Amino acid sequence: MDSSEEIALRGLLGEISNELGSLASQWERAAWATPRHRFLPDRLWVGETLTLCDREKSPDAWFQAAYANEPAVTQINDGKDPGDGERWPSSSASAPNIVFRMLDMLDVEPGAKILEIGTGTGWNAGLLTRVAGPGTVTSIELDPGLATEAEERLRREGASVHVVIGDGAKGYPERAPYDRLEATCSVRRVPRPWLAQVKPGGVILTPWDSPWICYGLLRLTVDDAGNASGPFSPHSAFMVMPDQRTNLGIYRDVVREDQQPEESATTISPWDVAGQDFEAQFAIGIQLRDVWRTWQKAPVEGVSSRLWVATTDATSWAAVDWDGKSQGRFTVWQYGPRRLWNEVEAAYGWWKLHDSPGPERFGLTVTPEGETVWLDSPDQHVFATG
Repeated sequence: MDSSEEIALRGLLGEISNELGSLASQWERAAWATPRHRFLPDRLWVGETLTLCDREKSPDAWFQAAYANEPAVTQINDGKDPGDGERWPSSSASAPNIVFRMLDMLDVEPGAKILEIGTGTGWNAGLLTRVAGPGTVTSIELDPGLATEAEERLRREGASVHVVIGDGAKGYPERAPYDRLEATCSVRRVPRPWLAQVKPGGVILTPWDSPWICYGLLRLTVDDAGNASGPFSPHSAFMVMPDQRTNLGIYRDVVREDQQPEESATTISPWDVAGQDFEAQFAIGIQLRDVWRTWQKAPVEGVSSRLWVATTDATSWAAVDWDGKSQGRFTVWQYGPRRLWNEVEAAYGWWKLHDSPGPERFGLTVTPEGETVWLDSPDQHVFATG
């Protein structure tokens, strides 16, 4: 490692330590033994516009992106050329601060058997094996190209990881049972095979997503009966496991010209439920597990902003309009068998009534039959689903 690399890594680790309060010495040693830039491809996509940053053409910009405390997007549109169309991230190296936050939460000891869901660049698997030991980590990746590249990087860096190509939702029973299972993609429901492949007392750690918002981490402990329960914590934003994504467009899939919505009004601001209050959004998403939303600016004359709300089966929708002038009053349009805005108001009202709890007050219990969301303790149920 040359001096510029040492300076960059030292600066990054210092920033992470400041954010987390401290960085465990075992993970600091792992970071020095597993430099992040050696696990990144030569092409990254940076900024909100996902502009291509090529290492050969812009080495300084690429290196800066490699050691920024931000996600590094390594693939867009599932590896397909978007042309002039919309670009969206389909694989990335997670922001280093959340990587080390999750590693600390995972509580890894030497010799622990670990299953990682989503190999990505291989960096996280490399960090894990530096602490758990050679041959202890199995990492599964759905994309064959990404898996091959990650396996080569790990081999080059002397990190002994068993990389397999497959569907992470199914786990990898061939090397079960595991002491720890860590997902590097968000889930909206916990795949049941994970419970069967983790030992009693073992930990499942996964980023959490709802169609409403991608926010939160879930840490489950598996019991002797094969169930799992544990709390959420704040932060994190990961891409959703492919088979759990919502791929809908309001005008393409939901709204039709012949639909006749009902008009009403509300005093609840759409920004209260879909703005910058992530704790409110988490609480709404954890209650309305099949509802998503999107914003539209100036959709028609006389409307400055519109919040769309729809079910993931595209059968019900609502739109909340602000004319840009009125204070505390918004027009509501609703269509379908469900009155979605009423449901959003009820979920938001419940959250306010319970003293606006953050994700750390919520938890989840998972059994083979279903999932139950709880508040403060597992016996205080909020929502259950099969």
